[in-house]
Amino acid sequence: MGHRLTQISTRTGDDGTTGLGDGTRVPKDHLRIAAMGDVDELNSQIGVLLAEPLPAEVRELLVVIQHELFNLGGELCIPGHALLKDEAVLRLDEALAHHNEHLPRLQEFILPAGTRSATLAHVARTIARRAERAVVTLQRSGEEVRSAPRQYLNRLSDLLFVLARVLNRANLDGLGGDDVYWRSERLARQQDDNAA
Repeated sequence: MGHRLTQISTRTGDDGTTGLGDGTRVPKDHLRIAAMGDVDELNSQIGVLLAEPLPAEVRELLVVIQHELFNLGGELCIPGHALLKDEAVLRLDEALAHHNEHLPRLQEFILPAGTRSATLAHVARTIARRAERAVVTLQRSGEEVRSAPRQYLNRLSDLLFVLARVLNRANLDGLGGDDVYWRSERLARQQDDNAA
């Protein structure tokens, strides 16, 4: 593995390049750096979400996810190296099944709204999708990337959507309680029909 940071301001990136974990230097706008940056932003956004009041079970899951995202970023930083364990994707599948089991079926598209924690989970969800697209772009460019990081980000985005619904129902700030549905014409007609 590459060098661990002992100081932050090295000035080695002043020329517009940055070092990967294997010691090679690449331009700061390299597709690999873009993917790493999106994963880092996602991890930071989950950190913001963790600053909110959360159900203990959700908090514990998000802490594990932060560590796994750090592994995923490390794997992207060292071409050809595997750091993200296959069990990590399985853990997200299990969390999805567990949390979905307790949620009502969706009636319509929902808006990224409700409690502060739910909306922060939605922001993290959108960053996860961007990170996933960056990893796909990196793979399509011919760079070596295992499938686990892409699969992990795909599942994580789904899980963050589900957790946003869970957090609205937890209603820890008193501003939620349920999904905030998009007001579509179809749903309005259905509600009118049900009221009649």
